[in-house]
Amino acid sequence: MKPSAIPQNWSDRLADLELQGLRRSLRILESAQGPYVTVSGRSLMNLSSNDYLGLAAHPHLIRAVKQAVECWGWGAGGSRLVSGTMGIHADLEARLASFKGTEAALVCSTGYQANLAAIRSLAGRGDVIFLDKLNHASIIDAAFARGHAGFESPAVRVFPHRDYSRLAQLLERTRSVGRRIIVTDSVFSMEGDFSDLSAIVELKKRHDALLIVDEAHATGIWGERGRGLAEAMGIAADVDVTVGTLSKALGGLGGFITASRAIIDWLVNTARPFIYTTALPPAACAAAMAALDIIDREPDRRLRLVELAAWFRDEVTGRLGLDIAGSCSQIVPVVVGPADRAVELSRNLEEAGFLVPAIRPPTVPRGKSRLRISLCSEHRRTDLVRLIEVLGRIWRSE
Repeated sequence: MKPSAIPQNWSDRLADLELQGLRRSLRILESAQGPYVTVSGRSLMNLSSNDYLGLAAHPHLIRAVKQAVECWGWGAGGSRLVSGTMGIHADLEARLASFKGTEAALVCSTGYQANLAAIRSLAGRGDVIFLDKLNHASIIDAAFARGHAGFESPAVRVFPHRDYSRLAQLLERTRSVGRRIIVTDSVFSMEGDFSDLSAIVELKKRHDALLIVDEAHATGIWGERGRGLAEAMGIAADVDVTVGTLSKALGGLGGFITASRAIIDWLVNTARPFIYTTALPPAACAAAMAALDIIDREPDRRLRLVELAAWFRDEVTGRLGLDIAGSCSQIVPVVVGPADRAVELSRNLEEAGFLVPAIRPPTVPRGKSRLRISLCSEHRRTDLVRLIEVLGRIWRSE
């Protein structure tokens, strides 16, 4: 739609979104988060959640939250640099640093905030940020955000998804600039594919760049200890800054950054999204530490998920011949094309008992709308077999 044709009132704008198949509405769950949820009185297999290890309603986390509320109360009461840093925040940061094998960690109120804090504080005038085109929105927003008074934004260069030859060219052309910072997801949230971190590390070393990796969808799942994809690829020591979330495999809320002590101290002193946000509730810190306990003592959860996801991907591609966008993780997109078709398929699957979201622009490019299937370690394979049968039947009938 041309700018001149954009409706001027909000009702007309919403109607226009409806016509394009892009209008969203909030879905209300009537049960706790889990592999199966209740919506409008019906039990649905939940294939829309990032609760990859089934921890969001785990009894161990619930007990930890209750104990933390009794000890620390509910709210943190202030930002971290004023009065919001409690002992439990320091405990969680020590656990996260140990878990990731780094000198220090910083807990933020959300994963989105963690990316804003890390990227905006480490890049400035004269620097260049290099981004994979399909990085998460929080990374894109952080890189392109306009600076505050007295701050000059860095330059940004975007390379095609996983095109590391193009990244090499961009790095080669920017030798005379200040700091060069490469930022990438490890597991891409809408494709489910992996960044080639080994290739990026090679370029980082060759061009003396700083590397920031967002392990949001990998933490707790990939690697021998569940540290993430960098651990799985054997290059964790070469990552300068890791951003992660407590809200996916860890089943809670919050974000974190791990790095050297010097970098973390720099963020504490300069990262505006961290400085000017109320601290994470102490109970959320307790839940995160409880989740780390489970990840450490129950490796079968992540191993089961990895095995289940590999089987499911093979079935969807082998039996149905569907396009899963190169997924090699627990996130399995089914690329549909038009937004309205994705919405219709999602609606049909819900009628059959499966909660599968339709992902549409602007989250994905136009013409690339998809069903995004998120698998959980607690899903039953028999139910996934039925999902494949129903999906195949619906797909062929359209």
